Order: sequence, then structure tokens, then C-alpha cells
Amino acid sequence: MDEAGHALPLRVYYEDTDFSGFVYHASYLRFMERGRTELLRGLAGDQSDLHREARGLVFVVRKMAIDFRKPAYMDDQLVVRTMTRELRGASMTLAQEVRRGEDVLVAADVTVACVRDGRAVRLPDSLRALLTPDQS
Repeated sequence: MDEAGHALPLRVYYEDTDFSGFVYHASYLRFMERGRTELLRGLAGDQSDLHREARGLVFVVRKMAIDFRKPAYMDDQLVVRTMTRELRGASMTLAQEVRRGEDVLVAADVTVACVRDGRAVRLPDSLRALLTPDQS
């Protein structure tokens, strides 16, 4: 991951839109979930492996602030950018953008908690190191 974060290209399909032809607002949540999943996959492998190796560790969305700026349409080619904004003891805040070319369509700050057996636990040091943006 570099200072620009992780990039996930995707295309908008009919199922992502509403009757108006715009991308339905909840579809952006799925797009951003995929972006977070692929960020973790690129850094640490499959989440199922991480879950197993870390004795039941899971990530849950605790808080999300979303700014819907411009609509996307069927067949648009988009990119979901995911960047680390802040790492805390048992949580991380990720900045996400859904872009069409240079246009930011949706921007979000997503706080994700690290949980095991229903309780918050510290982010593993190995994952924390991978999520820390390169400062060089």
C-alpha cells in the first residue's frame, strides 16, 4: 500500500442501480466493503485465513460517515480507493473514495473495530505494520 492506498476497479451493473438509472445509495456500501476486503487481502491474505490464524479475529464496521457527491450510472467504470487514516488500539479508520476518473463520487470515513468473541481486541502488530502508510 502506498500513500494513495489500495485501488479496486469495478464496473456498475444493472443490479447496482435503482429505477432512475443511478447507482442505488446502498450499492456504494457494497463497493466500499469490497475495497476494504481487497485491501486486507492484498496485505495479509484472505480474511478467512486471518480469522483462523488469529483465533477468531473479525472486523466490524463501528462508524461510517459518507458524503454522496455525484451519481454513478450503469456501465460506469469506477475505482474504490482505500487508505489508512488512523490506527488505534482496537480500531482503524479508513478513508475511502469511489471515483469515476478524477471525479470523487462518494467519500467516506469508516471506523472498523477488531473483535474476537464479541469483545474489542488490539489490532495484531503484524497487521498494524502493514496498514501503516509508507512514510518514505
